[in-house]
Amino acid sequence: MVTYIVIGVLVVLAVLVLFTYNSLVQLRNKVKEAFSTMDVYLKKRYDLIPSLVEVVKGYAKHETDTLQEVTQMRVNAQKGDLDTAIDSEIRIGDALKSIFLVVEKYPDLKANTNFLDLQERLSKMEEEIAFSRRYYNGSVREFNDKCQMFPFNLIAGMFGFKALPMYQVDSDKERQVVDVKL
Repeated sequence: MVTYIVIGVLVVLAVLVLFTYNSLVQLRNKVKEAFSTMDVYLKKRYDLIPSLVEVVKGYAKHETDTLQEVTQMRVNAQKGDLDTAIDSEIRIGDALKSIFLVVEKYPDLKANTNFLDLQERLSKMEEEIAFSRRYYNGSVREFNDKCQMFPFNLIAGMFGFKALPMYQVDSDKERQVVDVKL
């Protein structure tokens, strides 16, 4: 009789561990998928940057330093791990703001149809990136909650699941509302 009880308890514990482990794996994969989604949108934005730079270059030949900096950031952003990608993405956002400040100096550029089309596409891309950031952060929150809540935290610790970083804005400059007039 005692043997059956012990076996029953062990089976229940094994099922609990299996369920918990699978749940953590599923959530970790959801986070990876969310980051991958955000990465796809960032890649689309990176692909738009050379076109935007070329259109602006035609009008702003002496602003090449700003434009080269944006292009170099674009290359650097595609290298590295999760933390590097998030940091690079924030810097690219700042660099794009610099381009739009350059545009302010050239009224003809603001009326250029190629530039207006690129600006519209970039604006839509920024909305998609913002949505994907929210999705990523929601997935990370759900995963981190599980990793920190009992009894999941016991299994997470046993199998090496650790809390993942949220996408967040770290600089006060990034938190400011920017008024870009084109």
